[in-house]
Amino acid sequence: MIGRFQRAALAVAAGWLCGSAQAGTSAEGVDAALAAGEPYVRGELIVQYRASAPESSKTAVLRKSRARALERLRTKLERRDGKGDLARLHLGAGRRIDAKLLRQLRDDPAVEFVEPNWIYKRQVVNPNDPGLTLLWNMQGPTTSPAHPYGSGALWSWNMRQRCSAAVHVGVVDTGVMIDHPDLRANAWVNPGEGRTINRRDNDRNGLVDDINGWDFTTGQSRVYAGLADLHGTHVAGIIAAAANNRMGVMGVCPSAHLITAKFLGPEGGTTADAIRAIQYLTQLKRTKRIQLVAVNNSWGGGGYSRALRDAIKAAGDANILFIAAAGNEALNLDQTPSYPASYDLPNVISVAAIEPTGSLAAFSNYGVRSVDLAAPGVDIASTVPVSAARAGYGYLSGTSMAAPHVAGAAALYASLNPCASAIQIRDALLRLAVKDPQLVGKVQQGRRLDVSRIRKELACR
Repeated sequence: MIGRFQRAALAVAAGWLCGSAQAGTSAEGVDAALAAGEPYVRGELIVQYRASAPESSKTAVLRKSRARALERLRTKLERRDGKGDLARLHLGAGRRIDAKLLRQLRDDPAVEFVEPNWIYKRQVVNPNDPGLTLLWNMQGPTTSPAHPYGSGALWSWNMRQRCSAAVHVGVVDTGVMIDHPDLRANAWVNPGEGRTINRRDNDRNGLVDDINGWDFTTGQSRVYAGLADLHGTHVAGIIAAAANNRMGVMGVCPSAHLITAKFLGPEGGTTADAIRAIQYLTQLKRTKRIQLVAVNNSWGGGGYSRALRDAIKAAGDANILFIAAAGNEALNLDQTPSYPASYDLPNVISVAAIEPTGSLAAFSNYGVRSVDLAAPGVDIASTVPVSAARAGYGYLSGTSMAAPHVAGAAALYASLNPCASAIQIRDALLRLAVKDPQLVGKVQQGRRLDVSRIRKELACR
């Protein structure tokens, strides 16, 4: 049964900052975002060198821009695709990022593209209606209790459409309280590292003791640091809080394993850290051969990033879906793109938020071409820390809460159809969605997530 919930007080504005125009090319998108004042790390650039560029040319780029290299963002595994180095640079004193500098670097024959190290924010707004029925988002028209606009996940559970513990979902967000009683059973444990911290990189992936994931904001293995990780913990519970355990809430796919890739800190997160988080998950799937179905991304706010787009595409090439919150500025993304939700890639699913009435949430971004479907996103009850060491439950609203419903649905579909590709899972979720007249003109084909229609459809050969 559901215990007493505590109202989560997350004093974070709806920080979805959008580019001002649709990008015709990556350079145009970057320039438009820079002109619109999108936030970035002061003095930091991300540069993609051409594969043919020798080290002397890269050194010349640094000298010409009076910059120093902070880190390489592509692993040896990632560089096997024939692309050159991707580097994070810091400009020298007195140098600022402007259109002239970017143009100068783009004209260098050693450079494929260059962009600022954008800053992203989490996608959440505070709840405004405390009287809504608990877990309306998991119910459906025929469940008991019932809700006509819930996701139908409870119906799937009642019909024994079971989620598989072999399925994994990445949580690219703040950290996750992996010791929360409703999440503990589903926290991923790296089989190459074991459960004990020994200060050694046992699986030789370059990260020491990444037992449950990694914190890319600090470069440490600890994936939970206290109340600042409320957002990621709430998202994780929507995806895979344990069911039938006599406590709290249930997730859409309550047996899936969650891999934490923390890149959002108190001040947000950067392009560089987002890239590293996505690359980490992609590499895990490739090297450890785990059934990593999707990564959930309840964040946004930076400008167009070719480097981030490339990382998302690489995840898609590894058969990983990228579920993205559409954002909370009530904007039409067909006219004003917002990233990462607006990347036009076959593995991206952009998700808007609906209210318990079934209508689009007042804060939700939308777009009949840009947003794939909608899911519950207002007053969603889920797992949260209520102090640094004490676990509880709370309500949050936002497209941040809508996206993990879809990530959980993707995991459930993969559980029942283990041979399905990322594209097949994406197509199935859109095909099985309800077409709701309230959402016509808001999202593609007026689609709303319906987990209750997920079935075993594909035979493995």
